[in-house]
Amino acid sequence: MGRVTERRRVLRIRDGTTSTRPDTLVAEEPLEIRLNGKPLAVTMRTPGDDFALAAGFLVSEGVLVRAEEVANIVYCAGATSDGANTYNVVDVRLAPGVPLPDITLERNVYTTSSCGLCGKASLDAVRTAARVPIAGQPQFRVTPELLAALPDRLRSEQRVFDRTGGLHAAGLFSPDGELLDLREDVGRHNAVDKLIGRALRSGLLPLSRSVLLVSGRASFELAQKAVMAGIPLLAAVSAPSSLAVDLAAETGLTLVGFLRGGSMNVYAGEERLDLRGRQDLRTGAEPAVPAR
Repeated sequence: MGRVTERRRVLRIRDGTTSTRPDTLVAEEPLEIRLNGKPLAVTMRTPGDDFALAAGFLVSEGVLVRAEEVANIVYCAGATSDGANTYNVVDVRLAPGVPLPDITLERNVYTTSSCGLCGKASLDAVRTAARVPIAGQPQFRVTPELLAALPDRLRSEQRVFDRTGGLHAAGLFSPDGELLDLREDVGRHNAVDKLIGRALRSGLLPLSRSVLLVSGRASFELAQKAVMAGIPLLAAVSAPSSLAVDLAAETGLTLVGFLRGGSMNVYAGEERLDLRGRQDLRTGAEPAVPAR
């Protein structure tokens, strides 16, 4: 199995003095994801939770939504000079009768640790129809104060980040602010796939009573992953993209960006925020609270 961190020699310069020392770096290696034996995608990831990563990726692609749709997930032999397994190739075998959407048969996908899925033919191909729409799931509301407390909670649990400073994190929280799961990876989209894949394999999809928090920006890919997993609220400490906002508005996803300290921007789905007792600076009135 690959290691999460590796050691490298570094020349350190501080206050006019130099020294050499070992430094701990986050590991980054390719993972090829195969579906029923056929290559589907390659992603650059931090080794660990590879089966969950592959399963979560397939949830995002609309292939999976239930644990029983997976027959098994196995490592395939890698290509090293001595024949050793590199643990960098994973094959997901679907259960009999599980259909393959056309999108998985028409292309091979290369993903990077920074951008998520790349090279899709059109926006329509990316907007995979969610098998469990958010709009049909039970509703809940959270207060801005609860959301504001989540980034510190996420950061306090980032064990590998403390050693490397080089990992993104994705955390899954309950509507009461309880941390349900956290994954770290060199790619923010990989961290989310690992969360979703772990939930799938535990039979927990759709994640209709969950809040997803990511440590970076909210891209279209991350919004899509939340929608496909049935997660109704996505929050990010940085900015969303315009396509992420558009997708959130179309699907009923609550999208929060720039979640820092006590401030945040709500780009879509404000009905899931409990704003009672707050004044609208434009009108002086308390915001209307939608009926449950």
